[in-house]
Amino acid sequence: MWIYLNDAFVQRDKAVISVFDHGFLYGDGVYETLRAYSGRIFMLSQHLARLQRSGNLIGLDIPIPEKDWPALLNEAIRRNGLTDAYLRITVSRGEGAIGLDPSLCRRPTVVIMAMPFQPYPSNLFREGVKLTIAHVRRNLATALSPQIKSLNFLNNILAKQEALQAGAFDALMLNSEGQLTECSTSNLFFVRTGRLCTPSVACGILDGITREVVLLLAREQGIPADEGVYEAEALRQAEECFLTNTSMEIMPACQINNLPVGAGRPGSLTTRLQDHFRSNLARFLG
Repeated sequence: MWIYLNDAFVQRDKAVISVFDHGFLYGDGVYETLRAYSGRIFMLSQHLARLQRSGNLIGLDIPIPEKDWPALLNEAIRRNGLTDAYLRITVSRGEGAIGLDPSLCRRPTVVIMAMPFQPYPSNLFREGVKLTIAHVRRNLATALSPQIKSLNFLNNILAKQEALQAGAFDALMLNSEGQLTECSTSNLFFVRTGRLCTPSVACGILDGITREVVLLLAREQGIPADEGVYEAEALRQAEECFLTNTSMEIMPACQINNLPVGAGRPGSLTTRLQDHFRSNLARFLG
C-alpha cells in the first residue's frame, strides 16, 4: 500500500510519524474523507474547500495548494491499483515539543491514504438500520465549532459506543438544548407530512457534502425540504428517516430507540432520492 506522507509516496511500513506529532498528542489537526467511483472523486472541490475552511478555523496552514490536490489524490488511487476507492486526507499541526502552543510545530504533517472501497451490506439499504438517541450531547458549538472537521473525535466516539452497546447501527446526538443534530459520522433527514426535514447548521452540525447534494436533488424533484430546529419528539411523527455521508450515500433508518419509523422499512421518498442520487452521480464526480 502506497501512502503519501509530506513530500513523497512511501510504502505502508515507511509511513510513520513522530510520537511528538501534535495530531497524535492533542488531536490538533483536520481531515477529509472522500470517495472515488471508477477513479473519479465525488464532490472534490467541495471537500477541498471544507478542508481549507477547517484549517483556517484552527489557524493551521494547509501546505498543499488546492490546485495540486487532484493530481496527488489521483496518484494515490493509481499507485494502489484502485478504481472505487475510499480516500482520507489528514493534516496535523506537525511535530513539536510538548505543549499546546501551535508555534511549537514548525511544519504540518500531511497524509493521504487511498484504500479499496468496502460497500455497506446491501441488506442495510433494503431493510434500513437501527438508531438510538445518545445520552452524550453534541459538543457545544460555541466551545468547538462543528464547522471544523477535527482530528479530535472523542465526542462522536462516545456516541458510537452508546450505539454499539444498544445494538444499534449508530447514535443520534442532541445538542445542549435537546435539539436534533446528527449521528456520529452522518447527517440526519426525516420525512414528516410529506416534507423532507433536516437539522439546520445552526443546531451544531457539520454541513455534510452529501447532505448538500440531497437538498439539491430534493429541490430538483419538487420535494419540499426544510432545514430547521427539531426536538427529538419530531421523530415520533416521522414517516421515513435516513442518514447521509460520503461513503454510505443515502442510508434508510427503520427504527429509533426500538420503535419503528413509519412502516418500519425504507419509504417511497427515501427510495426516490436514492434512485435520483445514483442516476445523477456522474454530475458530481471530478
